[in-house]
Amino acid sequence: MSGKPRDNERSASPPADGRTIGNRERTPKFTTVSGYPIRQLYTQADLVEWDANRDLGLPGELPYTRGIHPAMYRNRLWTMRQFAGFGTAEDTNARFRYLLSQGQTGLSVAFDLPTLMGYDSDDPLAEGEVGKCGVAISSLADMEALFDTIPLADVTTSMTINSPAAAIWAMYLAVAERQGADWKALSGTLQNDILKEYIAQKEYIYPPGPSMRLVTDTIEFGAEHTPKFNPISISGYHIREAGSTAIQELAFTLRDGIEYVEACLERGLAVDEFASRLSFFFNAHNDFFEEIAKYRAARRIWQRVMRERFGAKNPRSWALRFHTQTAGCSLTAQQPYNNVARTAVQALAAVLGGTQSLHTNSLDEAWALPTEAAATIALRTQQIIGYESGVTNTADPFGGSYFVETLTNEIERGAEEYIAKIDALGGMVAAIERGYPQREIADAAYRYQVEVDAKDKIVVGVNNYLTEEKPIEILQIDPSVAARQSQRLRRLRAERSNSQVERSLEGLRKAAAHIPVAAGQANGNLMPYLYEAAKAYATLGEICGALRQVFGAYEEVAIT
Repeated sequence: MSGKPRDNERSASPPADGRTIGNRERTPKFTTVSGYPIRQLYTQADLVEWDANRDLGLPGELPYTRGIHPAMYRNRLWTMRQFAGFGTAEDTNARFRYLLSQGQTGLSVAFDLPTLMGYDSDDPLAEGEVGKCGVAISSLADMEALFDTIPLADVTTSMTINSPAAAIWAMYLAVAERQGADWKALSGTLQNDILKEYIAQKEYIYPPGPSMRLVTDTIEFGAEHTPKFNPISISGYHIREAGSTAIQELAFTLRDGIEYVEACLERGLAVDEFASRLSFFFNAHNDFFEEIAKYRAARRIWQRVMRERFGAKNPRSWALRFHTQTAGCSLTAQQPYNNVARTAVQALAAVLGGTQSLHTNSLDEAWALPTEAAATIALRTQQIIGYESGVTNTADPFGGSYFVETLTNEIERGAEEYIAKIDALGGMVAAIERGYPQREIADAAYRYQVEVDAKDKIVVGVNNYLTEEKPIEILQIDPSVAARQSQRLRRLRAERSNSQVERSLEGLRKAAAHIPVAAGQANGNLMPYLYEAAKAYATLGEICGALRQVFGAYEEVAIT
Protein backbone atom coordinates (compact mmCIF):
# COMPACT_ATOMS: atom_id res chain seq x y z
CA MET A 1 0.00 0.00 0.00
CA SER A 2 3.03 2.28 0.46
CA GLY A 3 1.00 4.37 2.87
CA LYS A 4 -1.87 4.82 0.39
CA PRO A 5 -5.34 3.57 1.37
CA ARG A 6 -7.21 0.81 -0.38
CA ASP A 7 -10.82 1.03 -1.36
CA ASN A 8 -13.37 -1.59 -0.44
CA GLU A 9 -16.03 -2.05 -3.09
CA ARG A 10 -18.37 -3.78 -0.64
CA SER A 11 -18.88 -0.57 1.36
CA ALA A 12 -21.46 2.10 0.83
CA SER A 13 -20.23 5.14 -1.11
CA PRO A 14 -21.05 8.80 -0.33
CA PRO A 15 -23.46 10.63 -2.61
CA ALA A 16 -21.83 11.94 -5.77
CA ASP A 17 -22.45 15.53 -4.72
CA GLY A 18 -20.65 15.03 -1.39
CA ARG A 19 -23.68 16.51 0.39
CA THR A 20 -22.42 20.02 -0.23
CA ILE A 21 -24.07 22.41 2.20
CA GLY A 22 -24.22 26.17 1.83
CA ASN A 23 -21.19 27.92 0.37
CA ARG A 24 -18.84 24.94 -0.09
CA GLU A 25 -18.89 24.15 3.61
CA ARG A 26 -18.52 20.44 2.88
CA THR A 27 -16.62 19.07 -0.10
CA PRO A 28 -16.86 15.72 -1.91
CA LYS A 29 -13.40 14.83 -0.60
CA PHE A 30 -13.87 13.21 2.80
CA THR A 31 -10.49 12.07 4.14
CA THR A 32 -8.55 11.81 7.35
CA VAL A 33 -5.87 14.38 8.16
CA SER A 34 -3.41 12.02 6.47
CA GLY A 35 -5.47 11.89 3.27
CA TYR A 36 -7.05 8.47 3.82
CA PRO A 37 -10.50 8.42 2.13
CA ILE A 38 -13.44 7.90 4.46
CA ARG A 39 -16.70 6.35 3.24
CA GLN A 40 -20.18 7.43 4.26
CA LEU A 41 -20.92 4.24 6.17
CA TYR A 42 -19.04 1.21 7.52
CA THR A 43 -20.77 -2.13 7.96
CA GLN A 44 -19.98 -5.74 8.72
CA ALA A 45 -19.12 -6.14 5.03
CA ASP A 46 -15.93 -4.15 5.65
CA LEU A 47 -14.75 -6.82 8.11
CA VAL A 48 -15.51 -9.94 6.10
CA GLU A 49 -12.00 -11.37 6.69
CA TRP A 50 -11.77 -10.02 10.23
CA ASP A 51 -11.70 -12.48 13.12
CA ALA A 52 -12.57 -11.04 16.54
CA ASN A 53 -10.56 -13.61 18.45
CA ARG A 54 -7.48 -13.27 16.25
CA ASP A 55 -7.55 -9.53 15.47
CA LEU A 56 -9.26 -8.04 18.51
CA GLY A 57 -8.99 -10.34 21.51
CA LEU A 58 -9.32 -9.05 25.05
CA PRO A 59 -7.51 -6.17 26.78
CA GLY A 60 -4.24 -7.36 28.26
CA GLU A 61 -4.08 -10.36 25.94
CA LEU A 62 -2.66 -11.01 22.48
CA PRO A 63 -2.75 -9.31 20.04
CA TYR A 64 -3.09 -6.30 22.43
CA THR A 65 -5.34 -4.42 19.99
CA ARG A 66 -7.52 -3.40 22.94
CA GLY A 67 -4.69 -2.41 25.26
CA ILE A 68 -1.87 -3.97 27.24
CA HIS A 69 -3.66 -4.14 30.62
CA PRO A 70 -6.88 -6.10 31.29
CA ALA A 71 -8.65 -3.29 33.17
CA MET A 72 -6.78 -0.38 31.53
CA TYR A 73 -7.67 2.85 33.38
CA ARG A 74 -10.10 1.25 35.86
CA ASN A 75 -7.06 0.37 37.98
CA ARG A 76 -4.88 3.43 37.35
CA LEU A 77 -4.99 6.41 35.03
CA TRP A 78 -2.18 7.14 32.62
CA THR A 79 0.80 9.14 33.91
CA MET A 80 0.08 12.85 33.47
CA ARG A 81 3.49 14.08 32.42
CA GLN A 82 3.59 17.74 31.36
CA PHE A 83 6.64 18.67 29.28
CA ALA A 84 8.44 21.56 31.01
CA GLY A 85 11.74 23.37 30.88
CA PHE A 86 12.99 26.92 30.38
CA GLY A 87 15.71 29.27 31.55
CA THR A 88 18.04 27.99 34.24
CA ALA A 89 17.78 24.79 36.22
CA GLU A 90 16.37 26.78 39.15
CA ASP A 91 13.63 28.27 36.94
CA THR A 92 12.56 24.83 35.73
CA ASN A 93 12.79 23.29 39.18
CA ALA A 94 10.21 25.83 40.37
CA ARG A 95 7.89 24.91 37.48
CA PHE A 96 8.33 21.20 38.24
CA ARG A 97 7.39 21.69 41.87
CA TYR A 98 4.36 23.78 40.87
CA LEU A 99 3.09 21.15 38.42
CA LEU A 100 3.55 18.36 40.96
CA SER A 101 1.55 20.41 43.47
CA GLN A 102 -1.25 20.67 40.88
CA GLY A 103 -1.60 16.92 40.44
CA GLN A 104 0.93 16.11 37.74
CA THR A 105 2.15 12.54 38.25
CA GLY A 106 5.44 12.51 36.33
CA LEU A 107 8.17 14.91 35.23
CA SER A 108 9.16 15.56 31.63
CA VAL A 109 12.26 17.64 30.92
CA ALA A 110 12.56 19.96 27.92
CA PHE A 111 16.17 20.95 27.19
CA ASP A 112 17.33 24.05 25.34
CA LEU A 113 18.90 23.84 21.89
CA PRO A 114 22.57 24.09 22.99
CA THR A 115 22.02 21.19 25.38
CA LEU A 116 20.25 19.16 22.69
CA MET A 117 23.23 19.71 20.38
CA GLY A 118 25.86 18.93 23.02
CA TYR A 119 27.19 22.47 23.59
CA ASP A 120 27.79 24.34 26.84
CA SER A 121 25.80 27.50 27.55
CA ASP A 122 28.93 29.67 27.11
CA ASP A 123 29.90 28.18 23.75
CA PRO A 124 29.82 30.81 20.95
CA LEU A 125 27.43 28.55 19.03
CA ALA A 126 24.95 28.76 21.94
CA GLU A 127 24.57 32.53 21.71
CA GLY A 128 20.93 33.63 21.65
CA GLU A 129 19.56 30.15 22.44
CA VAL A 130 20.40 29.58 26.11
CA GLY A 131 17.27 28.64 28.05
CA LYS A 132 14.97 29.61 25.19
CA CYS A 133 13.32 26.35 24.10
CA GLY A 134 14.01 24.43 27.30
CA VAL A 135 16.25 24.33 30.33
CA ALA A 136 20.00 24.89 30.01
CA ILE A 137 22.00 21.93 31.38
CA SER A 138 25.78 22.11 31.01
CA SER A 139 27.02 19.99 33.91
CA LEU A 140 26.16 17.87 36.91
CA ALA A 141 25.85 21.10 38.91
CA ASP A 142 22.93 22.15 36.70
CA MET A 143 21.35 18.72 37.00
CA GLU A 144 21.61 18.88 40.78
CA ALA A 145 19.81 22.23 40.78
CA LEU A 146 17.18 20.93 38.35
CA PHE A 147 16.10 18.19 40.75
CA ASP A 148 16.73 19.99 44.04
CA THR A 149 14.20 18.82 46.70
CA ILE A 150 12.64 16.40 44.17
CA PRO A 151 13.34 12.81 45.30
CA LEU A 152 14.14 10.86 42.14
CA ALA A 153 13.31 7.54 43.79
CA ASP A 154 9.70 8.69 44.18
CA VAL A 155 8.93 10.32 40.83
CA THR A 156 9.12 9.13 37.23
CA THR A 157 11.19 11.36 34.97
CA SER A 158 11.17 11.59 31.19
CA MET A 159 14.05 13.36 29.45
CA THR A 160 13.59 14.45 25.84
CA ILE A 161 17.14 14.40 24.55
CA ASN A 162 18.86 12.31 21.90
CA SER A 163 22.43 12.84 20.67
CA PRO A 164 23.82 13.71 24.14
CA ALA A 165 21.33 11.39 25.86
CA ALA A 166 23.92 9.03 27.35
CA ALA A 167 25.86 11.92 28.93
CA ILE A 168 22.71 13.56 30.31
CA TRP A 169 21.55 10.23 31.70
CA ALA A 170 24.92 9.78 33.40
CA MET A 171 24.38 13.13 35.13
CA TYR A 172 20.87 12.07 36.18
CA LEU A 173 22.20 8.82 37.65
CA ALA A 174 24.86 10.78 39.54
CA VAL A 175 22.18 13.02 41.08
CA ALA A 176 20.17 9.94 42.08
CA GLU A 177 23.24 8.42 43.72
CA ARG A 178 23.89 11.63 45.68
CA GLN A 179 20.29 11.60 46.86
CA GLY A 180 20.83 8.06 48.14
CA ALA A 181 18.42 6.54 45.62
CA ASP A 182 18.82 2.93 44.56
CA TRP A 183 19.30 2.87 40.77
CA LYS A 184 17.19 -0.27 40.58
CA ALA A 185 14.24 1.72 41.96
CA LEU A 186 14.52 4.57 39.46
CA SER A 187 11.65 4.89 37.03
CA GLY A 188 11.38 7.04 33.93
CA THR A 189 12.32 7.31 30.29
CA LEU A 190 15.24 8.57 28.26
CA GLN A 191 14.22 9.49 24.72
CA ASN A 192 17.59 8.53 23.21
CA ASP A 193 16.12 7.85 19.73
CA ILE A 194 18.82 8.93 17.30
CA LEU A 195 17.34 7.42 14.14
CA LYS A 196 14.38 9.77 14.11
CA GLU A 197 16.83 12.69 14.37
CA TYR A 198 18.27 11.79 10.97
CA ILE A 199 14.74 11.29 9.63
CA ALA A 200 12.94 14.31 11.04
CA GLN A 201 14.21 16.51 13.87
CA LYS A 202 17.85 16.89 12.73
CA GLU A 203 19.39 17.30 16.21
CA TYR A 204 22.23 14.87 15.56
CA ILE A 205 25.92 15.13 16.42
CA TYR A 206 27.74 11.96 15.36
CA PRO A 207 27.37 9.69 12.29
CA PRO A 208 24.77 6.90 12.48
CA GLY A 209 27.22 4.10 13.38
CA PRO A 210 28.69 5.65 16.56
CA SER A 211 25.28 7.07 17.47
CA MET A 212 23.72 3.60 17.32
CA ARG A 213 26.57 2.35 19.50
CA LEU A 214 25.71 4.93 22.19
CA VAL A 215 22.05 3.93 22.11
CA THR A 216 22.99 0.25 22.41
CA ASP A 217 25.33 1.08 25.30
CA THR A 218 22.50 2.73 27.25
CA ILE A 219 20.12 -0.17 26.62
CA GLU A 220 22.76 -2.69 27.73
CA PHE A 221 23.70 -0.64 30.79
CA GLY A 222 20.07 -0.08 31.74
CA ALA A 223 19.21 -3.78 31.51
CA GLU A 224 21.81 -4.47 34.18
CA HIS A 225 21.66 -1.42 36.44
CA THR A 226 18.26 0.31 36.05
CA PRO A 227 15.67 -2.40 35.38
CA LYS A 228 12.68 -0.06 35.90
CA PHE A 229 13.99 2.75 33.70
CA ASN A 230 13.26 2.89 29.97
CA PRO A 231 16.61 3.62 28.27
CA ILE A 232 14.91 4.60 25.01
CA SER A 233 11.62 6.08 23.84
CA ILE A 234 11.32 5.26 20.14
CA SER A 235 9.66 8.35 18.83
CA GLY A 236 7.18 8.88 16.05
CA TYR A 237 6.21 12.24 17.49
CA HIS A 238 8.85 14.24 15.64
CA ILE A 239 8.28 12.26 12.45
CA ARG A 240 4.64 13.38 12.53
CA GLU A 241 5.66 16.94 13.42
CA ALA A 242 7.81 16.98 10.27
CA GLY A 243 4.69 16.37 8.18
CA SER A 244 4.30 12.60 7.90
CA THR A 245 1.01 10.78 7.61
CA ALA A 246 -0.25 8.61 10.46
CA ILE A 247 0.81 5.48 8.56
CA GLN A 248 4.30 6.86 7.95
CA GLU A 249 4.63 7.85 11.60
CA LEU A 250 3.69 4.35 12.70
CA ALA A 251 5.79 2.50 10.12
CA PHE A 252 8.98 4.51 10.48
CA THR A 253 8.76 4.42 14.28
CA LEU A 254 8.28 0.68 14.49
CA ARG A 255 11.01 0.08 11.91
CA ASP A 256 13.34 2.24 14.02
CA GLY A 257 12.44 -0.03 16.93
CA ILE A 258 13.35 -3.08 14.87
CA GLU A 259 16.73 -1.49 14.08
CA TYR A 260 17.47 -0.95 17.78
CA VAL A 261 16.51 -4.52 18.64
CA GLU A 262 18.80 -5.82 15.90
CA ALA A 263 21.67 -3.68 17.20
CA CYS A 264 21.24 -5.09 20.71
CA LEU A 265 21.14 -8.65 19.42
CA GLU A 266 24.34 -8.01 17.47
CA ARG A 267 25.91 -6.80 20.72
CA GLY A 268 25.13 -10.21 22.19
CA LEU A 269 22.14 -9.38 24.35
CA ALA A 270 19.21 -11.79 24.53
CA VAL A 271 15.97 -10.19 23.37
CA ASP A 272 14.10 -10.79 26.64
CA GLU A 273 16.92 -9.14 28.60
CA PHE A 274 16.01 -5.69 27.28
CA ALA A 275 12.85 -5.70 25.17
CA SER A 276 10.46 -5.10 28.07
CA ARG A 277 12.11 -1.70 28.68
CA LEU A 278 11.72 -0.44 25.13
CA SER A 279 9.10 2.30 25.09
CA PHE A 280 7.49 4.33 22.32
CA PHE A 281 6.34 7.91 21.85
CA PHE A 282 3.55 8.87 19.45
CA ASN A 283 1.84 12.02 18.27
CA ALA A 284 -1.87 12.69 18.80
CA HIS A 285 -3.09 14.67 15.81
CA ASN A 286 -6.48 16.15 15.03
CA ASP A 287 -8.20 13.24 13.29
CA PHE A 288 -9.87 11.52 16.22
CA PHE A 289 -10.53 8.08 14.75
CA GLU A 290 -7.34 7.86 12.70
CA GLU A 291 -5.28 8.39 15.84
CA ILE A 292 -7.18 5.80 17.85
CA ALA A 293 -6.75 3.27 15.05
CA LYS A 294 -3.02 4.09 14.79
CA TYR A 295 -2.36 3.20 18.44
CA ARG A 296 -4.34 -0.02 18.20
CA ALA A 297 -2.47 -1.05 15.03
CA ALA A 298 0.86 -0.22 16.69
CA ARG A 299 0.31 -2.72 19.49
CA ARG A 300 -0.82 -5.43 17.09
CA ILE A 301 2.17 -5.04 14.79
CA TRP A 302 4.75 -4.84 17.59
CA GLN A 303 3.65 -8.02 19.38
CA ARG A 304 3.90 -9.88 16.08
CA VAL A 305 7.36 -8.42 15.36
CA MET A 306 8.66 -9.37 18.80
CA ARG A 307 7.20 -12.88 18.77
CA GLU A 308 7.70 -13.90 15.15
CA ARG A 309 10.69 -11.86 13.98
CA PHE A 310 12.76 -11.91 17.17
CA GLY A 311 11.42 -14.93 19.06
CA ALA A 312 10.75 -13.11 22.33
CA LYS A 313 9.25 -15.44 24.95
CA ASN A 314 8.41 -13.01 27.76
CA PRO A 315 4.93 -11.45 27.36
CA ARG A 316 6.37 -8.19 28.71
CA SER A 317 8.58 -8.09 25.63
CA TRP A 318 5.53 -8.31 23.38
CA ALA A 319 3.56 -5.42 24.82
CA LEU A 320 4.08 -2.00 23.22
CA ARG A 321 4.04 0.71 25.90
CA PHE A 322 3.83 4.30 24.72
CA HIS A 323 3.72 7.93 25.74
CA THR A 324 1.66 10.41 23.74
CA GLN A 325 1.97 14.14 23.19
CA THR A 326 -0.70 16.20 21.50
CA ALA A 327 0.32 17.62 18.13
CA GLY A 328 2.47 20.72 18.38
CA CYS A 329 2.27 21.15 14.60
CA SER A 330 -1.52 21.52 14.86
CA LEU A 331 -1.30 24.50 17.21
CA THR A 332 -1.99 27.86 15.59
CA ALA A 333 -0.70 31.30 16.47
CA GLN A 334 -3.99 32.64 15.10
CA GLN A 335 -6.85 32.44 17.62
CA PRO A 336 -4.66 30.55 20.13
CA TYR A 337 -7.56 29.74 22.46
CA ASN A 338 -8.80 27.35 19.75
CA ASN A 339 -5.79 25.24 20.71
CA VAL A 340 -7.50 24.28 23.97
CA ALA A 341 -10.21 22.50 21.96
CA ARG A 342 -7.68 20.90 19.61
CA THR A 343 -5.65 19.60 22.52
CA ALA A 344 -8.73 18.18 24.25
CA VAL A 345 -9.75 16.23 21.13
CA GLN A 346 -6.21 14.92 20.64
CA ALA A 347 -5.80 13.94 24.29
CA LEU A 348 -9.13 12.11 24.24
CA ALA A 349 -7.97 10.13 21.20
CA ALA A 350 -4.75 9.17 23.01
CA VAL A 351 -6.72 7.95 26.03
CA LEU A 352 -9.22 6.00 23.93
CA GLY A 353 -6.23 4.56 22.06
CA GLY A 354 -4.75 3.24 25.32
CA THR A 355 -1.74 5.46 26.07
CA GLN A 356 0.39 4.83 29.17
CA SER A 357 1.35 8.49 29.69
CA LEU A 358 0.33 11.79 28.16
CA HIS A 359 1.48 15.37 27.68
CA THR A 360 -1.08 17.96 26.64
CA ASN A 361 0.23 21.02 24.82
CA SER A 362 -0.56 24.50 26.07
CA LEU A 363 -2.61 27.02 24.12
CA ASP A 364 0.28 29.49 23.75
CA GLU A 365 2.98 27.17 22.42
CA ALA A 366 2.74 28.49 18.86
CA TRP A 367 4.00 31.76 20.37
CA ALA A 368 6.42 30.76 23.13
CA LEU A 369 7.07 28.31 25.93
CA PRO A 370 3.91 27.94 28.03
CA THR A 371 3.02 30.27 30.86
CA GLU A 372 2.11 28.73 34.21
CA ALA A 373 -1.57 29.51 33.57
CA ALA A 374 -1.56 27.88 30.13
CA ALA A 375 0.28 24.81 31.44
CA THR A 376 -2.33 24.48 34.19
CA ILE A 377 -5.19 24.49 31.66
CA ALA A 378 -3.37 21.77 29.69
CA LEU A 379 -3.00 19.65 32.82
CA ARG A 380 -6.62 20.23 33.80
CA THR A 381 -7.62 18.97 30.34
CA GLN A 382 -6.11 15.59 31.18
CA GLN A 383 -7.70 15.56 34.61
CA ILE A 384 -11.17 16.34 33.21
CA ILE A 385 -10.82 13.50 30.71
CA GLY A 386 -9.64 11.17 33.46
CA TYR A 387 -12.13 12.03 36.17
CA GLU A 388 -15.18 13.59 34.50
CA SER A 389 -15.65 12.25 30.96
CA GLY A 390 -16.48 8.62 31.79
CA VAL A 391 -14.25 7.28 29.00
CA THR A 392 -11.97 5.56 31.52
CA ASN A 393 -14.70 3.36 32.96
CA THR A 394 -14.25 0.57 30.42
CA ALA A 395 -11.35 -0.73 28.37
CA ASP A 396 -11.31 0.03 24.63
CA PRO A 397 -14.87 1.39 24.29
CA PHE A 398 -14.53 1.56 20.48
CA GLY A 399 -13.58 -2.11 20.17
CA GLY A 400 -15.75 -3.82 17.57
CA SER A 401 -16.75 -0.60 15.81
CA TYR A 402 -16.96 -1.33 12.09
CA PHE A 403 -15.26 1.98 11.31
CA VAL A 404 -12.50 1.77 13.92
CA GLU A 405 -11.69 -1.86 13.21
CA THR A 406 -11.56 -1.22 9.44
CA LEU A 407 -9.32 1.80 9.92
CA THR A 408 -7.09 -0.17 12.31
CA ASN A 409 -6.73 -2.92 9.68
CA GLU A 410 -5.89 -0.45 6.91
CA ILE A 411 -3.32 1.45 8.96
CA GLU A 412 -1.74 -1.83 10.00
CA ARG A 413 -1.55 -2.97 6.38
CA GLY A 414 -0.05 0.31 5.21
CA ALA A 415 2.56 0.35 7.97
CA GLU A 416 3.60 -3.23 7.25
CA GLU A 417 4.12 -2.41 3.56
CA TYR A 418 6.44 0.45 4.53
CA ILE A 419 8.34 -1.82 6.94
CA ALA A 420 8.79 -4.42 4.19
CA LYS A 421 10.10 -1.76 1.81
CA ILE A 422 12.65 -0.55 4.39
CA ASP A 423 13.71 -4.15 5.02
CA ALA A 424 14.33 -4.49 1.28
CA LEU A 425 16.52 -1.37 1.36
CA GLY A 426 18.73 -3.02 3.98
CA GLY A 427 17.24 -1.56 7.16
CA MET A 428 16.52 1.89 8.52
CA VAL A 429 20.10 3.20 8.60
CA ALA A 430 20.50 2.27 4.93
CA ALA A 431 17.12 3.81 4.12
CA ILE A 432 18.07 7.03 5.91
CA GLU A 433 21.38 7.23 4.04
CA ARG A 434 19.42 6.95 0.77
CA GLY A 435 16.95 9.62 1.93
CA TYR A 436 13.92 7.34 1.62
CA PRO A 437 11.90 8.22 4.76
CA GLN A 438 12.89 11.87 4.44
CA ARG A 439 11.46 12.04 0.90
CA GLU A 440 8.26 10.28 1.89
CA ILE A 441 7.66 12.72 4.73
CA ALA A 442 8.47 15.76 2.58
CA ASP A 443 6.01 14.62 -0.06
CA ALA A 444 3.27 14.05 2.55
CA ALA A 445 3.86 17.45 4.12
CA TYR A 446 3.63 19.12 0.71
CA ARG A 447 0.37 17.36 -0.16
CA TYR A 448 -1.20 18.44 3.13
CA GLN A 449 -0.14 22.07 2.69
CA VAL A 450 -1.61 22.11 -0.83
CA GLU A 451 -4.93 20.92 0.62
CA VAL A 452 -4.86 23.62 3.29
CA ASP A 453 -4.01 26.31 0.74
CA ALA A 454 -6.89 25.14 -1.47
CA LYS A 455 -9.23 24.98 1.56
CA ASP A 456 -9.81 21.30 0.93
CA LYS A 457 -8.88 21.03 4.60
CA ILE A 458 -10.15 23.73 6.92
CA VAL A 459 -7.94 24.98 9.75
CA VAL A 460 -10.20 27.11 11.90
CA GLY A 461 -8.83 30.61 12.33
CA VAL A 462 -6.15 30.11 9.68
CA ASN A 463 -7.81 29.57 6.30
CA ASN A 464 -11.42 30.07 7.39
CA TYR A 465 -13.44 31.71 10.19
CA LEU A 466 -10.98 34.56 10.61
CA THR A 467 -11.47 37.24 13.27
CA GLU A 468 -9.63 40.25 14.59
CA GLU A 469 -7.39 39.11 17.44
CA LYS A 470 -6.00 40.54 20.64
CA PRO A 471 -2.47 39.70 21.80
CA ILE A 472 -2.06 37.08 24.52
CA GLU A 473 0.32 37.03 27.46
CA ILE A 474 3.39 34.91 26.72
CA LEU A 475 6.32 33.68 28.78
CA GLN A 476 9.38 35.90 28.42
CA ILE A 477 12.76 34.28 29.11
CA ASP A 478 14.95 36.48 31.27
CA PRO A 479 17.77 37.74 29.04
CA SER A 480 20.18 37.32 31.95
CA VAL A 481 19.93 33.50 31.73
CA ALA A 482 22.95 33.19 29.42
CA ALA A 483 25.08 35.46 31.62
CA ARG A 484 24.13 33.52 34.75
CA GLN A 485 24.93 30.23 33.05
CA SER A 486 28.30 31.53 31.89
CA GLN A 487 29.12 32.72 35.40
CA ARG A 488 28.18 29.32 36.84
CA LEU A 489 30.41 27.55 34.32
CA ARG A 490 33.37 29.83 35.12
CA ARG A 491 32.93 29.08 38.81
CA LEU A 492 32.59 25.34 38.13
CA ARG A 493 35.81 25.20 36.10
CA ALA A 494 37.66 27.12 38.80
CA GLU A 495 36.47 24.93 41.70
CA ARG A 496 36.52 21.40 40.25
CA SER A 497 39.58 19.18 39.86
CA ASN A 498 40.52 19.86 36.26
CA SER A 499 43.13 17.11 36.29
CA GLN A 500 40.43 14.63 37.27
CA VAL A 501 38.23 15.96 34.49
CA GLU A 502 40.97 15.50 31.91
CA ARG A 503 41.69 11.96 33.12
CA SER A 504 38.02 11.05 32.81
CA LEU A 505 37.79 12.56 29.32
CA GLU A 506 40.93 10.77 28.18
CA GLY A 507 39.50 7.49 29.45
CA LEU A 508 36.31 8.23 27.53
CA ARG A 509 38.22 8.96 24.33
CA LYS A 510 40.21 5.72 24.58
CA ALA A 511 37.10 3.66 25.29
CA ALA A 512 35.27 5.31 22.37
CA ALA A 513 38.11 4.34 20.05
CA HIS A 514 37.61 0.71 21.08
CA ILE A 515 34.90 -1.10 19.09
CA PRO A 516 32.73 -3.43 21.23
CA VAL A 517 31.92 -6.78 19.70
CA ALA A 518 30.16 -8.65 22.51
CA ALA A 519 27.94 -7.96 25.48
CA GLY A 520 29.86 -7.04 28.60
CA GLN A 521 33.20 -6.85 26.81
CA ALA A 522 35.83 -4.94 28.80
CA ASN A 523 36.02 -1.27 27.78
CA GLY A 524 33.15 -1.81 25.35
CA ASN A 525 30.26 0.03 26.98
CA LEU A 526 30.79 3.80 27.27
CA MET A 527 28.28 4.44 30.06
CA PRO A 528 30.76 3.84 32.93
CA TYR A 529 33.16 6.34 31.34
CA LEU A 530 30.42 8.88 30.81
CA TYR A 531 29.36 8.44 34.41
CA GLU A 532 32.88 9.05 35.71
CA ALA A 533 33.18 12.18 33.57
CA ALA A 534 29.84 13.47 34.82
CA LYS A 535 30.79 12.88 38.47
CA ALA A 536 34.03 14.77 37.90
CA TYR A 537 31.92 17.74 36.71
CA ALA A 538 33.11 17.57 33.13
CA THR A 539 30.73 19.74 31.17
CA LEU A 540 28.36 18.46 28.52
CA GLY A 541 30.33 20.32 25.86
CA GLU A 542 33.58 18.74 27.02
CA ILE A 543 32.08 15.25 27.03
CA CYS A 544 30.46 15.60 23.61
CA GLY A 545 33.60 17.27 22.30
CA ALA A 546 35.70 14.30 23.40
CA LEU A 547 33.38 11.95 21.51
CA ARG A 548 33.42 14.23 18.45
CA GLN A 549 37.20 13.86 18.36
CA VAL A 550 36.78 10.09 18.01
CA PHE A 551 33.48 9.71 16.16
CA GLY A 552 33.49 12.80 13.97
CA ALA A 553 30.39 14.87 13.20
CA TYR A 554 27.56 13.97 10.84
CA GLU A 555 26.72 16.09 7.81
CA GLU A 556 23.48 15.30 6.06
CA VAL A 557 23.52 14.64 2.33
CA ALA A 558 21.01 16.79 0.44
CA ILE A 559 17.91 14.96 -0.77
CA THR A 560 17.30 15.30 -4.49
